[in-house]
Amino acid sequence: MRTRLDRIRHAVLFEIIGLIAIMGVLSQLGFELGHVGAMGVLFSVVATGWNYVYNIGFDKYMLSKLGTLTKTTFVRIVHSIGFEGGLLFLTIPFMAWFLDLSLWDAFVLDIGMVVFYLFYAYIYNLAYDRVFPIPMTLDK
Repeated sequence: MRTRLDRIRHAVLFEIIGLIAIMGVLSQLGFELGHVGAMGVLFSVVATGWNYVYNIGFDKYMLSKLGTLTKTTFVRIVHSIGFEGGLLFLTIPFMAWFLDLSLWDAFVLDIGMVVFYLFYAYIYNLAYDRVFPIPMTLDK
């Protein structure tokens, strides 16, 4: 498994790159950059903590059920869906309140962000695993 420092680097880089990308997209859709940025930073902090906890749990599950940390395409898809699904129900009410949207509009916007992050998470994790391969020793 990955070391604690490697997991922190993974989570922080994921959030920084994702935040920059999503702020650019949402500001182009007419949302005020300051509001989107503040919301994005808050969501990034929450998501960073979730990323850390989720990936530890996911790796432990993989080791116990599959006996390996090697991720197939299917496992990467399941990984991404699980991560984003865990954040979805937390973000909708806050997003509606903070951006002065109806719950439905916040849901639609959040689904759009989830779709973006599903693709982003898959590509990011694939690239991260290639740049920083998983060490052969297990982290305890």
